[in-house]
Amino acid sequence: MTRTDSPGRASEAPAVPGELEDALSHLQCILVARRTRSNPEGVTWQQYDVLELLRIRGPMTPSVLSSSLGVSRATTSKALRVLKDLGLVGQQTLGEDRRELTTSLTPTGESFLTRVAEQRRENARIVGSTLSPGERAMFVELCNKVADALEPHLEPAEARP
Repeated sequence: MTRTDSPGRASEAPAVPGELEDALSHLQCILVARRTRSNPEGVTWQQYDVLELLRIRGPMTPSVLSSSLGVSRATTSKALRVLKDLGLVGQQTLGEDRRELTTSLTPTGESFLTRVAEQRRENARIVGSTLSPGERAMFVELCNKVADALEPHLEPAEARP
């Protein structure tokens, strides 16, 4: 495995995690622990991500959901079955082809996400209170830059060696 320290120069990846990896891992652990508190229904992280993507982007087909989440179509189908059973999403046919479905949040799904959003807002309040206005702007910019860099590298877990 290699990593690039500077444009055009690859070196062996260190066996020990670096500062950046440790910081990302630590932040992920804390955010996951806080998200667990607001999930009494037991919605899995995969299912939550489906709901959150539908909230952010609106109705979409299962194949677009799969691609956007970097998971297989089978994984998405399983998540959608559970979410439909919980009444959090609904599916409708698109146009003439009755096999093509679009998935959207139900009012129950929207209520679930509204409740969960309060935890997100609390996280933002806590973080915002510790950062200056300039640091907040930089944090937002860096979070978006990192997310944009990682998103194109999503692929279904089943496709990884």
